[in-house]
Amino acid sequence: MSHEETFRPRRSVLYMPASNERALAKAATLPCDGLILDLEDAVAPDAKEVAREQACAAVGNFGRREVTIRVNGIGTPWHDDDFAAVCAAGPDALAVPKVDSAQTVRELVAAMERHGAPEKTALWAMVETPKAMLRCEEIASASDRLTVLVMGTNDLVKELFAEHVPGREPLLAGLGMALLGARAAGVAILDGVYNDVKNTEGFLAECEQGRRMGFDGKTLIHPGQVEGANQAFAPSEKAIEDARGVLDAWEAGGGGGVVTYNGRLIEQLHVDSAQRILTMHEAILALEADA
Repeated sequence: MSHEETFRPRRSVLYMPASNERALAKAATLPCDGLILDLEDAVAPDAKEVAREQACAAVGNFGRREVTIRVNGIGTPWHDDDFAAVCAAGPDALAVPKVDSAQTVRELVAAMERHGAPEKTALWAMVETPKAMLRCEEIASASDRLTVLVMGTNDLVKELFAEHVPGREPLLAGLGMALLGARAAGVAILDGVYNDVKNTEGFLAECEQGRRMGFDGKTLIHPGQVEGANQAFAPSEKAIEDARGVLDAWEAGGGGGVVTYNGRLIEQLHVDSAQRILTMHEAILALEADA
């Protein structure tokens, strides 16, 4: 599996408790780009086995959505059985919490191969500790099978002895280091969850912050957050118009010499950014057409 995969929108990736059969059924109707069927935090200990069975049975029920299953953490009583079952089910990806080293990634990939996970099943690593922040490039570069880093901001706040505050000042250093690591390795990275599901204004502000920082999308805990994340992490109409204008100007100028668009000097880096915006826009349109 290569990092150079076809671009896949991940604006909105919603956690759904796999123990809740009604929630799994509802997930198939939501306009999110991806789902994380959760066997970990959202599932009580006495419901772990049911959640595992229901998640694996539901893998093919979500249409065009990217389907990931989050297993319980390494060292828990449920991890090994989760891992074997999810590999056999073959979702788009398998997410593992609290990954904090490249060696852990290599061990997880080896385990996926031993359990016969299909080639299409990628590994998503949740990074949620100070140690992981300091090692994000190593983690993201450890295997081509790892395609996405997922920020675990709630655990990171806990580990830092920090507080949840508007603007996320206590987390900015860690968020930035994780972004640098992901981009250096060429993998996608998803922002953490927003906990106050009734605070729409705060949620949208955090989405905007995440988009400006460079995150590919946001993990979500409530269906009501999907629409806001989809809008925030999609290119705006103005960005799409400008991207087309930049590419037209570059082509008209023969890709060399002095090329301008709306009075701005255009270089290859601007062309690359414009192409990325249009690729994202076209992928989103294709995804929505298949809904």
